Amino acid sequence: MAEEAEKVRLSIESFVSFVEQHGGLWLIISTVLADYSLNNPDVLTKYKTAAQISQKVLEAVTGWCVEGEKIITLCERGDSLLEEEIAKVYKGKKILKGIAHPTTVSPSSFITPYTPLSSDAEEAATTLKPAEIVKIQLGAQIDGFGAIVCDSIVIPSAKNEDDKHRGREADLLLATHWANELLLRLMIPPGLLATGSEEEKKKATSEKPLSQSKITSLLQKLVESYGCKLVESTTCWQFERNEIEGKKKIVLAPSEGVKGEGSPDVGEVWGVEMGVSLGSGKIKTLDNRPTLHRRTTTNYGLSRPSSRQLLSAIVKRFQTFPFSLRQLDDERGAKVGVVECVRTNVLRQYEVVGDKDSQAVARLFTTVAITKNGLTRLSAPPPPDLEHYETEKKITDEEILKILERPIARSTGSKSKNKKKKKKPAKKADEEESGESSAEE
Repeated sequence: MAEEAEKVRLSIESFVSFVEQHGGLWLIISTVLADYSLNNPDVLTKYKTAAQISQKVLEAVTGWCVEGEKIITLCERGDSLLEEEIAKVYKGKKILKGIAHPTTVSPSSFITPYTPLSSDAEEAATTLKPAEIVKIQLGAQIDGFGAIVCDSIVIPSAKNEDDKHRGREADLLLATHWANELLLRLMIPPGLLATGSEEEKKKATSEKPLSQSKITSLLQKLVESYGCKLVESTTCWQFERNEIEGKKKIVLAPSEGVKGEGSPDVGEVWGVEMGVSLGSGKIKTLDNRPTLHRRTTTNYGLSRPSSRQLLSAIVKRFQTFPFSLRQLDDERGAKVGVVECVRTNVLRQYEVVGDKDSQAVARLFTTVAITKNGLTRLSAPPPPDLEHYETEKKITDEEILKILERPIARSTGSKSKNKKKKKKPAKKADEEESGESSAEE
């Protein structure tokens, strides 16, 4: 009898611990009962609200990026603006909201998001250099529905004072832009936007999705047109509520032993990442301190009081979204407490990774929703003005050019007057179809 009572007691303690670490009993009950798919229009609205905030803050941080500005200052200002904008929406509603990805600003050869700590004097002094290509990444979340965005920009300098991008700089930025556009089109489920007779539509729908090796092959061929390489193991993840690394993933240019799983389908939200290098695309871990972490699903009895206190603060404030140690009240204490959390796999640590050849890298990150009308960009880097790029290189592969001509969404006839025109990467300029603005539900 005593043994059974002890088992019950331990079960209750485990449940209480789980509830405390996952935001309370009301959150668990609501998770079970609620519809968190895109079939619920409120879900798409929350994604879009988060995306609007992310876009606004990305634009602001981009404007702050000038020669000599400290990276840590940009990250802190970006997070402050994110919190300010998030506080303006869903006031009085009993939902969790916050930062889905802290503001990060990665120097030229850095691949992963980078945000130094003020307590690390040397890294905190890192400033932006003129004509440097930097990557800005950040995101907001409403009720666990995150919208993350990343853009690559060039720090203003005398070299590009006419707002023109030339030579290898232009090659890298164009390769990244067009590779991203190609990937978005390759992610659309077969037959979703098929036209023609019913028989033709049925045939298109019955086709199998492209294999991930075929996707990598097409993307690698495209970036090589500009003398570039895909960044090794660039990964796109399915997004879910409170989860930015879901059940499915697409791994581009995978390293040995790494592979993706699944393919995109209607009703899903994805975080689409594109990374391109002027070097070999191979990666290396840098000596910089890892400052980005996120909560895992592992439950472990931490022995140190400082570790338990840190974990409690992290779960309460960030849930399972990435965060930087600089966002915590006691940065120095966090550097101590995080050690046990990482060692026991309660927290995942994101290493600082750079280009193996120390060459410039460009990255883009787009949060997209796949609906019955196609692919909708929720948060996305702004499209480049292709008139400002000067290079002799271009895409000549006919298969790739035909794919780039495809729309990413079915036009519903609304907002047609607002469609923007882009130059195509072909021998002759043409218009690129962009019907995603009307592909909502």
